[in-house]
Amino acid sequence: MVIEDRPITKGARTLALEEIPTLLASGNEHILFSLIDNPSFDETHVCLLLERKDLPGALLEEIAKRKTWRGSYRAQLALAAHPHTPRLIAMRLLRELHLMDLVRISLLPSTTGELRRLAEERVLAQVPQLPLGQRLMLARRGSSRVAAGLIGQGPENVARIALDNAHLTESQLLKTLSKQSLPARIVAVIAKHEKWPKLVNIRVALLRHAHAPAECASALALDLPRRDIEDLLGLSGLAGSVRAHLRQELARRGGS
Repeated sequence: MVIEDRPITKGARTLALEEIPTLLASGNEHILFSLIDNPSFDETHVCLLLERKDLPGALLEEIAKRKTWRGSYRAQLALAAHPHTPRLIAMRLLRELHLMDLVRISLLPSTTGELRRLAEERVLAQVPQLPLGQRLMLARRGSSRVAAGLIGQGPENVARIALDNAHLTESQLLKTLSKQSLPARIVAVIAKHEKWPKLVNIRVALLRHAHAPAECASALALDLPRRDIEDLLGLSGLAGSVRAHLRQELARRGGS
């Protein structure tokens, strides 16, 4: 990129090491472009600069091009997390990040939906190879999609912790429950959880699941809206024990 040739921008290229921090907050784009050309501009400086959320995409692209920073994990992470880093650059950088940094980026409010999904996919792809301790940590701290993915993959102790994850949403849990391949033991863990079976949509999803736990069917059917009970009874693949409890619930209310 051609930089405006002014004395101040020339000075930015030749500033002494101790003077560089004075220009990191500059609002002059030309100064910032010149500053990154300064031979004394080091990893600490670039990371401090990347903390600014108002940097233009062109400057971030220029930083990403520099071979100097390609070997700096700190700089690569800061670039990947920056809200103005060009899309293709950010996507490339995500492939190089460590597990928990991917988790952090997936949780940043400034992360675009596309990058968040990519970060989550990279996290979930690693889950089968992770030791139990890391799975438990992800279950506590991962995004809603990561938590739901962990519930689906189990084991039960990981699923229980993921169900308590503050980021987990009803919609993501419903996606997990929509998978008929979900193991019976995991369906039972969800059905016995303190919070989620209180939600009507979750109760319906549990009751219609092929592995709906018979011992929970009566509690799940209790006070369920009549329309939902009738819809469930219309399903040909509904478990016999569930069907019986739903009919008992209708009978309790005076229905048929």
